[in-house]
Amino acid sequence: MLTTEEEAIIVAFRRHTLLPLDDCPYALQATIPTLTRSSLHRCLQRHGIGRLPDVGGEKVTKKKFTAYPVGFFHIDIAEVQTAEGKLYLLVAIDRISKFAFVELHRKATRRFAADFLRHLADAVPYRVHTILTDNGTHFTDPTGDGWTPADIKGMRAEGVLFRCHAFDAACANIDIEHRLTKPMHP
Repeated sequence: MLTTEEEAIIVAFRRHTLLPLDDCPYALQATIPTLTRSSLHRCLQRHGIGRLPDVGGEKVTKKKFTAYPVGFFHIDIAEVQTAEGKLYLLVAIDRISKFAFVELHRKATRRFAADFLRHLADAVPYRVHTILTDNGTHFTDPTGDGWTPADIKGMRAEGVLFRCHAFDAACANIDIEHRLTKPMHP
């Protein structure tokens, strides 16, 4: 049981500090040794301050992702330290179904990234239509002058000699759109 004075202390403390419920007992237990989390919660509920007030004005509306059909994958690469040494983890996750595909490699080259894309397309039980990657050298030309799958297919059909990134060539072979994230926005 809390006394009237203890309740007044709790209410004034909460209104002044706006601390979350779980942080209040630690601050108040020196003053009110019998205070428990449940008694604190009941006291705050009785006085109508069980929930913190919204501060900061208007809430920012969250932007939702555009609705895509299944087959929109995010691909990334990360270094992993193991007992055997450094390995590279390639990960692909479908934006809609959350289907995940992973491979570990000793090297992180353009060829391995392109092979990973081919293995992904073989492993997924539906069509992969779009890939989103960062601007890493494993996935795109560092100058940003990559070819689209349509450009690559057109040049191949016309017999034009050209040079493209291995990942872009794999996208063209499988007929997958390759999108890049904005630079400096992971």
